[in-house]
Amino acid sequence: MKAIQADNLNSIDSYRVVELDMPEPGPAEVRIRIAACGVGYVDALVSLGRYQVKPPLPHVPGAEVSGWIESVGSGVTGFAPGDRVLAQVRGGFAEYALAPVTAVSRIPDGMRFDQAAGFRVNYVTALHGLRDRAHIKPGETLLVIGAAGGVGSAAVQVGKLLGARVVAVASTPEKRALAAQSGAEITLDREPAGWRDRLKEAVPGGIDVVFDPVSGPLLQPAFRSLNWGGRYLVIGFTSGEIPALPVNLPLLKGAALVGVDYRQFSAVFEAAAAQREFDELLAWVAEGRLVPPAGRAFAFDRYREALTYALSGEGIAKTIFEVASK
Repeated sequence: MKAIQADNLNSIDSYRVVELDMPEPGPAEVRIRIAACGVGYVDALVSLGRYQVKPPLPHVPGAEVSGWIESVGSGVTGFAPGDRVLAQVRGGFAEYALAPVTAVSRIPDGMRFDQAAGFRVNYVTALHGLRDRAHIKPGETLLVIGAAGGVGSAAVQVGKLLGARVVAVASTPEKRALAAQSGAEITLDREPAGWRDRLKEAVPGGIDVVFDPVSGPLLQPAFRSLNWGGRYLVIGFTSGEIPALPVNLPLLKGAALVGVDYRQFSAVFEAAAAQREFDELLAWVAEGRLVPPAGRAFAFDRYREALTYALSGEGIAKTIFEVASK
């Protein structure tokens, strides 16, 4: 089978197309013929060895895929060849990949492969952050920074479904239009100069929760704009920097700075809870309550462009690496 692989993590140019042996599923595993692989900012960081957890070498990028079950290992029940599924794998930039059956879910009818490939991490992060960590209540005002990115657009949609009034911050008119289509009632630019005044004018009642995957120059003005008892969710650092916050601000606001880490939540500490939330989200998709947008798609031979684009943080929704169409 064909795969995209690198023997070192020095640069995106280290990756190339290689031929690998077809993987054979072991007990409680399935082999998936991959249709698409989601590519997020973290995937790009991992591919360059810049993430907090470095992958073993050689490395095939990608962890979230959609496709068809091609074969099943011993002990697998409930799935059969031909089933449309989404899964977490090791090495999604490939024609085939193995997945433990516990990491595989059926794709709801009506959900496309490109939507499914970037769904799990972003939407579970949004639901876990907003409901479990921020304890957001119906009627509260939610500010989403980077609202057109993969996890940001998920937070806009999930926040709306949880009953929040959503204010979306995005850098371009196109991105703000997507945020509005996803359920944001108010949209704002992210130019730091005068930004807090523009927020006060747009939202005179202040904000209760901030969902921030960017952690850039708006961190302090957004935190200062929180109402009493507000919650500021730190999701990631797509700005490329880790800004500081004066610790007197949480005191003065009676507010909390709260970390949201999907990897530890889902794989280390609360795997069962993460799976329940994922199943709930898939049910919302099946019911038509949640329609995830899909980002820009890159063909198999444009793998370096896909990684570069995901790393830029300029994409809308989640970038998609296309592997097979049928």
